[in-house]
Amino acid sequence: MVRIGELAERVADTAVRTGRTVAVTESLTCGKLSAALGAAPESARWLRGGVVAYSAHVKHRVLGVPDVPVVSEPAVRAMAAGARSLLDADIAVAVTGVGGPGAQDGEPAGSVWFAVDAFGETRVRHEQFDGEPEQVLAAAVEAAIGMLLDAVGN
Repeated sequence: MVRIGELAERVADTAVRTGRTVAVTESLTCGKLSAALGAAPESARWLRGGVVAYSAHVKHRVLGVPDVPVVSEPAVRAMAAGARSLLDADIAVAVTGVGGPGAQDGEPAGSVWFAVDAFGETRVRHEQFDGEPEQVLAAAVEAAIGMLLDAVGN
């Protein structure tokens, strides 16, 4: 958890220095990503907010996810774009995946999709994490903040 806090502080420092704003949308991590970023210094200056879109209904209706499996590249791309637009941010990070113990949408437990929508470009990443659901969630939060840090610094 120390690594997550350190990464979030680096995002905060960079966002404040560059004047960039950040939005979050998450499913698998169910608010853990937003909480980690919100605990970082001066978050009121750079963190626009977050959407916890745990249900497929919210992903489709609020974030504009098309009629695709919600644990997929097209879904996470739409989640990031939807959050950036909805929350009027420069950069948005999105996470969706399968914590386990079973599979979902044809994806095995530990499968996590990430997207960062920034400045007209979307970067997508897929990871397969091992471990119990709590370990998968922690790894997903750390990876998402790492992707966000790269985007905020560019």
